[in-house]
Amino acid sequence: MQLRTPLALCVLLSQVFLVTAADDLDCTPGFQQKVIHIQQPAEFIEDQPVLNLTFSDCKGNEKLHYEVSSPHFKVNSDGTLVALRNITAVGRTLFVHARTPHAEDMAELVIVGGKDIQGSLQDIFKFARTSPVPRQKRSIVVSPILIPENQRQPFPRDVGKVVDSDRPEGSKFRLTGKGVDQEPKGIFRINENTGSVSVTRSLDREMIATYQLFVETTDVSGKTLEGPVPLEVIVIDQNDNRPIFREGPYIGHVMEGSPTGTTVMRMTAFDADDPATDNALLRYNIRQQTPDKPSPNMFYIDPEKGDIVTVVSPALLDRETLENPKYELIIEAQDMAGLDVGLTGTATATIVIDDKNDHSPKFTKKEFQATVEEGAVGVIVNLTVEDKDDPTTGAWRAAYTIINGNPGQSFEIHTNPQTNEGMLSVVKPLDYEISAFHTLLIKVENEDPLVPDVSYGPSSTATVHITVLDVNEGPVFYPDPMMVTKWENISVGSVLLTVNATDPDSLQHQTIRYSVYKDPAGWLNINPINGTVDTTAVLDRESPFVHNSVYTALFLAIDSGNPPATGTGTLLITLEDVNDNAPFIYPTVAEVCDDAKNLSVVILGATDKDLHPNTDPFKFEIHKQTVPDKVWKISKINNTHALVSLLQNLNKANYNLPIMVTDSGKPPMTNITDLRVQVCSCKNSKVDCNAAGTLHLSLGLLLLFSLLSLSGL
Repeated sequence: MQLRTPLALCVLLSQVFLVTAADDLDCTPGFQQKVIHIQQPAEFIEDQPVLNLTFSDCKGNEKLHYEVSSPHFKVNSDGTLVALRNITAVGRTLFVHARTPHAEDMAELVIVGGKDIQGSLQDIFKFARTSPVPRQKRSIVVSPILIPENQRQPFPRDVGKVVDSDRPEGSKFRLTGKGVDQEPKGIFRINENTGSVSVTRSLDREMIATYQLFVETTDVSGKTLEGPVPLEVIVIDQNDNRPIFREGPYIGHVMEGSPTGTTVMRMTAFDADDPATDNALLRYNIRQQTPDKPSPNMFYIDPEKGDIVTVVSPALLDRETLENPKYELIIEAQDMAGLDVGLTGTATATIVIDDKNDHSPKFTKKEFQATVEEGAVGVIVNLTVEDKDDPTTGAWRAAYTIINGNPGQSFEIHTNPQTNEGMLSVVKPLDYEISAFHTLLIKVENEDPLVPDVSYGPSSTATVHITVLDVNEGPVFYPDPMMVTKWENISVGSVLLTVNATDPDSLQHQTIRYSVYKDPAGWLNINPINGTVDTTAVLDRESPFVHNSVYTALFLAIDSGNPPATGTGTLLITLEDVNDNAPFIYPTVAEVCDDAKNLSVVILGATDKDLHPNTDPFKFEIHKQTVPDKVWKISKINNTHALVSLLQNLNKANYNLPIMVTDSGKPPMTNITDLRVQVCSCKNSKVDCNAAGTLHLSLGLLLLFSLLSLSGL
């Protein structure tokens, strides 16, 4: 079915062209006389003819326009040169430029006896080079060459001829441009003697539609004599390209029940042939429809535009009754305006019948049963529904609502996205002793609204009966946590409190026993029968098991069920502080230079594990400083710090200074700590404490050592 330009037509076109070219040989575009001599008159008279110029473009001189180099002259349309006013001097030369869409030329008027008052030719003429046809040279005659694409051997073959009526003897033709000496090179060539233009191989219009070549004449040395003159080669299209669909895949959607004539989609093919010819004029049709039910002609395609529309009644576009809600159409595009000789291309168009919500969901049964143990949470039953709509759309997806029987919000229902079932769950534990049965009323709807003529019916609601099973629940402490406040250091065996736990299974009449579950410090005991808690050790607020003065213990309450159930209670004991910790100082080591001008030794701080008021303000003293040893001084800075200083410089040595610190508790507590002071040698910015010498002891300590020695004797 491929249409190609008949060979006879190509030959005829070539013959017509050659005849036209031969006719042009008798006509040379331009002025018949290029140089004209005029005798300078005494005066050129206004509107009086000077001479007649003859110009021809060999095409009828359509839109002929003249320009004169002097503003005092004009050339009428019949070629008459006239003066625009009386004038005596015009210079030695006038130039006249003639131009049509097909050719242009210039004539030179030499004024014999005139004076040179003009500028150069380039300055006189400022002709625009925007003419659609380049200026025709004086003697080279060229016309466009038309060549059909896809020509067969033999090659090369003549396709046109260039004529130069005034070509000097021995001159040669030269052809240049894209297709000759520019890529793609070597397609065209010219007989340098005769001007015959030939093509060397088959052309493809879809690759290059036109070639712009240039012809000139040269002398034997290669110097240009005439030209270059444009030569256009036009490749004539043949129907050698099939239509192709290059934008696929083609998928269209149409809503079920759509009116007849609803546009679904547009199919567009591309043909690489000349769009100005029937070779690329396409027509569309549907070759095949799959499936062919309920009608083999469900759709129609506009043969010119490619629009696919529905042609069946809305009732036949019912997605739920269709064998398959997806149709595949084989679309054919044919060039040559659909004639049998045209080439064809095909593509598959997929049309999906989209669902609309014209079916309400319905429960598969009116009543559902479920059982759940008291205290349990989670899904207890799945409610099933049926819906004929598309499972991939909101017209099928169900949304469930509990509309009655859930005042305590103990139940929730969610949609299973895979099965569309309603998953009914217990979210707050149920109590058998409060209610052993529950009845819920549940409705189902679609995510998408129903179409106006469809509504939800009685089958869109269902009843769920839930039975709660009794289980043995653990006893419950009340209150929980239990809190008590006691002084630390109370005597062992002191009663703290009596705990109380009750059994939720009030109908079972079970007994409860108590035990210690977690007692980190091992301080407590509980009576297993009556729940009395007493101490088994001294309570210490400063213990690492106490946090922020609170001690935490856990107790168990165990019922007599089978198996027994256990409940856990928390006891928080707040311990009030007793002054049972002496303060201590920091730091306990200090250094001072033996020649220091500043006799301050160290600032001491004190801390206490107890709480206020059993802590600061602290009292700092030097313990038992004898008169000969009174070289030390301690001064209060604030409630928690004091300054130790020297009254005089000491020799390099180590000294132990007993510091006594007392808190503000009632009664107060005192601690004595030795402060080790190193008197160092400080010379040349170097501190040496390593050779401090023997330890210097206070007189009191020497006396104590003496007494100990005597007692040892």
